[in-house]
Amino acid sequence: MHALTVLLLLSGMVTGFSADRPSDNDLVSPEEESDIMSDLQSLQPLAFRPLPLGEIRPEGWLKRQLEIQAAGLSGHLDEVWPDIRDSQWFGGHGRDGWERAPYWLDGVIPLAFLLDDAALKEKVTGYVNYVLDHQEDDGWLGPRDPGTTNAEVREKYDLWAIFLALKVLVEYHGATGDPRVEPAVYKSLRGVAEYMDRSPLYNWGRFRAFEALIAMEWLYERRFEAWLLKLADTIEAQGFDWAVFFKDWQRTEPTEKGKWNYEGHVVNNAMALKAPALWWRLTGDPAAHGAVLDMIGKLDRYHGMATGVFTGDECLAGKNPTQGTELCAVVEYMWSLEVLTAIFGDAAFGDRLEKIAFNALPATFSPDMWAHQYDQQANQVECSINEDRGWNTNGADANLFGLEPNFGCCTANLSQGWPKFAAHLWMTTPEGGLAAVAYAPSRVDTEIGGVRVVVTLDTDYPFRDALRFTVETAAPVRFPLLLRIPAWSEDASVRVDGASAVPCQAGGFHRIDREWEGTATVELTLPMHVRGERRYHDAITLERGPLVYALRIGESWRRVHADMPNRELPHGDWEVYATTPWNYALAVDEQTLDETVVFEEGPVGDRPFSPEGAPVTAKVKGRQLPAWGLVNGSAGELPPSPVVTDTPLKTLTLIPYGCTNLRVTEFPTVSLD
Repeated sequence: MHALTVLLLLSGMVTGFSADRPSDNDLVSPEEESDIMSDLQSLQPLAFRPLPLGEIRPEGWLKRQLEIQAAGLSGHLDEVWPDIRDSQWFGGHGRDGWERAPYWLDGVIPLAFLLDDAALKEKVTGYVNYVLDHQEDDGWLGPRDPGTTNAEVREKYDLWAIFLALKVLVEYHGATGDPRVEPAVYKSLRGVAEYMDRSPLYNWGRFRAFEALIAMEWLYERRFEAWLLKLADTIEAQGFDWAVFFKDWQRTEPTEKGKWNYEGHVVNNAMALKAPALWWRLTGDPAAHGAVLDMIGKLDRYHGMATGVFTGDECLAGKNPTQGTELCAVVEYMWSLEVLTAIFGDAAFGDRLEKIAFNALPATFSPDMWAHQYDQQANQVECSINEDRGWNTNGADANLFGLEPNFGCCTANLSQGWPKFAAHLWMTTPEGGLAAVAYAPSRVDTEIGGVRVVVTLDTDYPFRDALRFTVETAAPVRFPLLLRIPAWSEDASVRVDGASAVPCQAGGFHRIDREWEGTATVELTLPMHVRGERRYHDAITLERGPLVYALRIGESWRRVHADMPNRELPHGDWEVYATTPWNYALAVDEQTLDETVVFEEGPVGDRPFSPEGAPVTAKVKGRQLPAWGLVNGSAGELPPSPVVTDTPLKTLTLIPYGCTNLRVTEFPTVSLD
């Protein structure tokens, strides 16, 4: 079987291929070409297809969040950070010419075009123009010397950066239709094929080989040439086999200090979750879907955090809520879930995508998105420079809020989380309908059956449970509208044009198949009940809807590194210290959470993901634990529940995890006896 076909049509920006283009198949023999082409019948269809980038527009709080991002680091990284400002990719002479500039473009391109921001579009277009204009005759993209001091990397190039750059060019073509992209991708992949014959994949390129298929399938749709499939087979053979690795997976314990490894690297694992699904598109292996669920289940069981991601600072780090996880892992896990949703159409992937997007993603940024963390902790009671923090690999400043805490990969890669989430809220169904696979205020403007269709979602979800869809059609047209019903929503209901409410089954898609004419309204209600989940040392985490709740802690931000270059305000590096107690145990009974945890709603303002702007709060009783204190800048070992204490009962305020900078999320519980 041939690997290239695994991502056919995945981007949703491809409409078909032309088999009558001039062929250039000198990389394969006639016999190989015949064998390769005969395998095309095995391609498995997508469950859903993402829409082209320009057909979805963010609205409401989501649009405001993208505007905050564009006004923060993402939109100005090329002005404040030498690794982008002086990047060798753009003709500079800086220290980096490998993954960082493509990483930045991978997020800022969809950000610019989703917002239709003229200045930002002009900026990214200028950078893409430089890359295209300076492609070498043999197809090489970007600098040949990645600018590293690592002798092994300098001796032979790790192709991961090229795979990433090709994905960026495909994304740019989807937004602009630039006719220069196709020949540039063609020339580059030809060069990659010849390079790999001399120098097999290694390091990051080996462990992320499947990511190369995005550009390859896109080109194959346009140039039906067998050498591309042979190249895909070569990449498959040289790449790391994640599916086989997880069958006999042994990473059940936190990684030992000094034992950094590619197989346990948190970002590699977040990327690899989609690998079995990508191969399924070719093989049809019925075990592939189960393999993905098994991978997610194992990572959850042994390294899972309350926010839906898994620990890794930088390698898999166990379930202790003071271990961190990397921002790169958060955004790459989201991208994997977006791909998985398109391939398998499983509502559970949409559930997990929302949980990460609404909790882990915003919590790792300052509210103005001018600073970010390398590592975030579920129980994060101090962000400070501390040599004995307890990370597996990372340095003393890994949980600072700043420009480049610990290492610059997350600075480069942080931009893709929100824009790609917005771009994948809606997908099309095989029969030409629309599927709402994740929820946020948005507008879809597309064509179905030759008829213009506009669907607007007006909602304050995830802070509220009401979602109102307005469907407008230029002429009568029949198509199905699929609405994801989260597994946590037991009493969901839908009402069309004011008719009686219809109950919806949790954990799947509710299908409305009808002829749409003029303007119609669909009202979806997703009742949110508080839930308790037992975690490390039998601590409890409280959840409601897709949101995880954490203790609101008073904060004092202290600027550090002010004497370093490129640290001018509004950018800066910051330590954050608690100004209020945090060491509480909850006095709750899991059987009566709906009565004992009281929720209060506030306005959804300009910065809903901030401590002061939290649109909903929870009141719950708890008792302080004086013996549970600070150890090396982190909360000390979590006391096993239940704990016995006679300290006074207090009313505590919890807010959504994504609104916090400091927090306790996994709480001991007191003995109610």
